[in-house]
Amino acid sequence: MSAAAAKPSRKRPSTSQAGPKTKKPHLEKAISDSKPKKRSKPVTSTVPEESAESSDDDSPEDDEEEFSDREHAAGDMELTDSGKGPNVARESHKAQKALLEQRKAAKPHSALLTEAKRAWTLARQKNLSKEERTRHIRALMDIIRGKVKDIVFKHDASRIVQTVVKYGGQKERDEIAEELKGKYRELTQSKYSKFLITKLIRFCPAYRVQILREFQGHVLRMLLHREASGVLADAFELYTNAYERSLLLRDFYGKEASLFTVTSGSDEEKERSRRGLRGLLEGLEGDRRKRVLAALKENLSTIFNNPDKGAVAHALVHRATWEYLAAVGEMEDEAEAERLRRELFETCQDVLAEMVHTKDGSRVVREFIAWGTAKDRKQVVKAIKPHVERMCKDDEAQLVLFTALDIIDDTKLTAKSLVSDIVSSAPSLYTSPQGRRSIFYLVAPRTRRHFTPAQIATLAETDPIRAKMSKKDDSLRASEIRKAASDGLLQWIAENGAEVARDTGGSLVVLEIMLEAEGDKSAASDTLLRAISTPYPSTEPVNPHPVSLPHVSRLYKTLLQGGHFSHSTRSVEKSPRFSARDFAVRFVQLVGRDVTVAMAKAEGAFVVAALVEQLAKHEGVAEKKIVKEWFDTETQMEIREADQKGANVLLESVKKL
Repeated sequence: MSAAAAKPSRKRPSTSQAGPKTKKPHLEKAISDSKPKKRSKPVTSTVPEESAESSDDDSPEDDEEEFSDREHAAGDMELTDSGKGPNVARESHKAQKALLEQRKAAKPHSALLTEAKRAWTLARQKNLSKEERTRHIRALMDIIRGKVKDIVFKHDASRIVQTVVKYGGQKERDEIAEELKGKYRELTQSKYSKFLITKLIRFCPAYRVQILREFQGHVLRMLLHREASGVLADAFELYTNAYERSLLLRDFYGKEASLFTVTSGSDEEKERSRRGLRGLLEGLEGDRRKRVLAALKENLSTIFNNPDKGAVAHALVHRATWEYLAAVGEMEDEAEAERLRRELFETCQDVLAEMVHTKDGSRVVREFIAWGTAKDRKQVVKAIKPHVERMCKDDEAQLVLFTALDIIDDTKLTAKSLVSDIVSSAPSLYTSPQGRRSIFYLVAPRTRRHFTPAQIATLAETDPIRAKMSKKDDSLRASEIRKAASDGLLQWIAENGAEVARDTGGSLVVLEIMLEAEGDKSAASDTLLRAISTPYPSTEPVNPHPVSLPHVSRLYKTLLQGGHFSHSTRSVEKSPRFSARDFAVRFVQLVGRDVTVAMAKAEGAFVVAALVEQLAKHEGVAEKKIVKEWFDTETQMEIREADQKGANVLLESVKKL
């Protein structure tokens, strides 16, 4: 065996934040693709939304069996009360069962449904090979072919047809879609068959435009319909492209808008439709443009004035609202634009929290914050305050919080209503990427270290409006927000910092709070240092020493350096709000010689090197002399012989003491 092969690697494997990767990524992709997508969930929702996919695997006879069981139970109680024996009860059950069969046989298409259910029971089984399922699906399709329109409104038959669409080939799916032409809108309003329409929209792209065209002229009424509303929401958010979404939006623009469209289905029409309201208004001037905007506003008001119908939370409504605000923002008459914007705000101000979870809805609320008066902004904060924690965990909703922190001049209001809630929720936020971003934004807003260029660009969209509408200096506002959050965050680190730091993402949160927060950090520093003052290495494999964890080791190294290392400048960017010198002094006092030297000989060499480097920069520090005594000639020799990664860097640093 070669020397290189025999020598153990000095590089520690980093822990994966996402967990171990599958050995067969192509299978993982296939599994994920097979799962139905779900539309974004409102932050105001306290119960799970109804799935876009029906539970078509449930037995269609469940309801009948339940009804039969209730009848039998009632019969048993009667017989028990009257003192009759079990034989009489058994005869009664037989009579009731026979009556139930007679009732089923008297229903229209009963023979067809009985035969279909028999085939469906075989086709819906979970553990079937592809060939077996295909054979059963084709047999089932042969039974219902030509009769789909007649039976689909029945709850049990609807599940049977859904199974064909779900497991069948494209031929069977298109055949069912063809049979149901002219019934699409009616199906969306049925409690059971609405799920079938969702599946047809998902699985039959060739018929998708035809289905959506049947909805035209009825979209607003469907949005306010209990059953149909969810079908439109799923179609718009999950399964349609830009042109197909525009077909659903047209009803918002009013009847007159149909007069301005070009040949239906042409390339020109599709190109204009993809641009939505902006494409429709191209070339329109004066009164015609105003009439389209007036119709759009009136239709939006209808939706907002019926919040109990649930349509307010749908992305379709949010897109129409954002298109209206964007068109108003392009008007030359600023006074008229402000009037229209205010009228819409007054209509929807009480339901803004139901809009923040989608991209367009978030943009709408951020626009209202940016253009609003102090009173308007206070109303927005009031609307979203009960949902701050859930907003922090949502990619789109959290942008509303960030914009409020960026724009609202009344930092006492934001500190009391928003910042305090984010800080108090920190224990549940740091475990997710979205939650961590919410904490980061309090102390280091828009830092490229934790926010992508796309996120920063999205937040910057309201900056020109902020320059017009806000009076306070941006840096002063950010400083006041940071100060309001600092005490609570530092107290949280002082109480739970050691535990939080052991989490991969939590270590990032602890680091940013320590570097960027304002105030006394001595208690938080002591908590972190006591965590590594335990004997090194740990005697418990399941509970390794903090420095043995790569992300925790990186945390202490960065704190001892006093800031993050910049790869562009090849130097450490010092944080003006953190004293690395005080942290290094306290390190020596709390961690002690034995643990420090033990770390230096093993995986903590880089941490100890950063400690030595920091002390070497300051003259007159008593701890500098103490550390120099720790690393005498004999200790340095042991470190060199251990040959751990970072040993040479440490030995060079010791020479500077």
